[in-house]
Amino acid sequence: MNIIFLGAPGAGKGTQAAIVSEKLGIPTISTGNLLRAAAKAGTKAGLEAKSYMDTGALVPDGTVVAVLKERIAEPDCANGFILDGFPRNIAQARVLEEMGVNIDLVLSIEVPDEEIMERMSGRRVCLKCGATFHVKNAPSAAGDKCDKCGEPLTIRADDKPETVADRLKVYHEQTESLKDFYGDKGVLALIHGSGIEGTTKLIMAAIEGSAQ
Repeated sequence: MNIIFLGAPGAGKGTQAAIVSEKLGIPTISTGNLLRAAAKAGTKAGLEAKSYMDTGALVPDGTVVAVLKERIAEPDCANGFILDGFPRNIAQARVLEEMGVNIDLVLSIEVPDEEIMERMSGRRVCLKCGATFHVKNAPSAAGDKCDKCGEPLTIRADDKPETVADRLKVYHEQTESLKDFYGDKGVLALIHGSGIEGTTKLIMAAIEGSAQ
């Protein structure tokens, strides 16, 4: 089953994609993670992507597609996959169709902008071990340091309040129209984002309904 997760930045797409991936036994493809890895590796495409991500802007379609094509061709995607962070606009959705990728279900996690601002601006990450915390929902026992390795915690550039506001604006202007695009194809399910467990239950019910 090929699934797309939609939703504003911070809506919980990554968390839910990981849960569904384990339940269905199919890989999650996060273009954000793929692009960040390319940026860390210092490739030409990665450095280009980083310049956009640091300001909250969308990475150009050509850069994303170049990375994604290689990933979908890997053997573990043969029985299906989950896309998290792609497509981000109708042009990218059409690229998927041109690639011959059939999408069985599109899950859009709906969360108010105000809640997303609180979620993302409170997020803290450890650059050494990769652990993620939240000052309100999942604080580190070591305060402003990582309770796993002791390194100082930091705010990712794209989690800063001003950047989050810009990312939400971009989402509403460029990505939200995908709901109509996939709704017209009859594969869209709107999921109310109400806590991790509650959201997972709604998602699994939508998947089961789609598979029937």
